[in-house]
Amino acid sequence: MSNSDGHERTEPGEARVERSLDRIVEEGEPRLHRGWPALVATGALGGLDVATGVLALLAVLAATGDHLVAGLAFSIGLIALLLGHSELFTEGFLVPVTVLAAGKSRMLDLLRLWGGTLVANLAGGWVFTWLIITAFPELSGQAVESARHYIDLGINLRSFCLAVLGGGVITLMTRMQHGTESIPARIVAAIGAGFLLAGLQLNHSILDSLLIFSGFHTGHAPFGYLDWLGWLGWAVLGNVVGGIGLVTLLRLVRTRHQLQEKRAESD
Repeated sequence: MSNSDGHERTEPGEARVERSLDRIVEEGEPRLHRGWPALVATGALGGLDVATGVLALLAVLAATGDHLVAGLAFSIGLIALLLGHSELFTEGFLVPVTVLAAGKSRMLDLLRLWGGTLVANLAGGWVFTWLIITAFPELSGQAVESARHYIDLGINLRSFCLAVLGGGVITLMTRMQHGTESIPARIVAAIGAGFLLAGLQLNHSILDSLLIFSGFHTGHAPFGYLDWLGWLGWAVLGNVVGGIGLVTLLRLVRTRHQLQEKRAESD
């Protein structure tokens, strides 16, 4: 569309998308080039932040037995993640992949971010969930019950679809948060994502691993670390398909012209 002077006019919605893309690339490029100490520390803090949501989730479930209300309580962890500027493995789909598509990083940088953040998230969460069960032994029964739900899902089409939805929801949260500069709006996005992830018991590789760790720490879990590793691989695969395939790739298609311009700037 052009005005009477012959200049191209950008629709307001498209202008917001362009600004969002600029924010994503500006924020994501330093994330992909962090040194190992900063990467590991940021990932460990992400595990701790999500574990605060796990504490709230277990407490509310033990008191009410209502997963939907507990999902709202869990959103505390996603709000902490947002305001604390830590890193979650499944948040590493939209932003870093967009930076890669813009020609601002290499595939090796992306794989290093994913691997380092995943391990650091799990390590930080393992420690914090041990503290939770040690400090609140009355939550042990709920921890085992919640953890067993995910292990019992098994490796099948249903559990994979739950993981695809889990990856899609967390990446949608990231997309919404980068679509606005309003902190209250970003918090609303975190609450909505927390409600869906935990309230509907979607398969999420980090959140649900921390619930499973909580079950391990009770000493009464009817499953072991090998069971968890099999579940984790399946959940990660589904999360990646949902986060990249359902959300990120569509966003890249929508902003392909802007990404081409950014790649040209990098050449």
